[in-house]
Amino acid sequence: MAAMLLAWPGAIAIGLSLGLLGSGGSILTVPVLVYLVGQEEKVAIAGSLAVVGMIALAGALPYLKDRLVQWRSVWLFGIPGMLGTYLGAWSSVYVSGAVQLVAFAVVMVLASYFMLRKTCSDVDASREGAAVQRPMAKIALEGLVVGVVTGFVGVGGGFLVVPALVLLGGLSMHQAVPTSLVIIALKSGTGFIKYLDVLEKENLSLDWMVIGVVTSLGILGSFAGSALAVRLPQDSLRRYFGWFLVAMGAFILYRSVPVLFA
Repeated sequence: MAAMLLAWPGAIAIGLSLGLLGSGGSILTVPVLVYLVGQEEKVAIAGSLAVVGMIALAGALPYLKDRLVQWRSVWLFGIPGMLGTYLGAWSSVYVSGAVQLVAFAVVMVLASYFMLRKTCSDVDASREGAAVQRPMAKIALEGLVVGVVTGFVGVGGGFLVVPALVLLGGLSMHQAVPTSLVIIALKSGTGFIKYLDVLEKENLSLDWMVIGVVTSLGILGSFAGSALAVRLPQDSLRRYFGWFLVAMGAFILYRSVPVLFA
């Protein structure tokens, strides 16, 4: 019970991140479930896919109502992403949870790079009025790669999806964020379904109460984040979150690498 209470602020932070930035929530979910709730790594990754998928879907609903989702990009990026997620989840049965956490930490550092580099909004503004190329093969390939990452380490991949939609897909940030949320929901759902088989083979089970509580608080956080997003400087938020990811990635490596050689 005490561990569950500790997870509450983490769950709210997951939703806030998705609502504020359109990404980053899944990067927080696995550490919350592993280090605050105390779940086994594979259980936490499966739970992360369920939580992030449901939060992303809830966060996308207002955008769906306002018709801000770019469906061409959803199918072009999302279908290869769903295939990649299934493959990533399937491959996870062949490695230990410690290996997955190390890979997860590497993904966090990669995420920090995307958060700290020149922002998508800068690119968006600099090319306003210019013709934008939309290399479909590159979008589909990145969707596949991001999907594999999603399935293997349990992240939605919004930190990769949003830049891809802006830089390759030609979307504005106004379109990329809601489109990213729909793609994250589709990929996470696919990975979660496959992870049910993985957990069964490992004789592991999900804690549905934890998933329900974290999801509910995360959804509330995402609505709050969406409301705050229009009032806060996005570039500053991304920089702060990027440095937080560096610190969290270093912590996970510190905890996980020794286990590989134990």
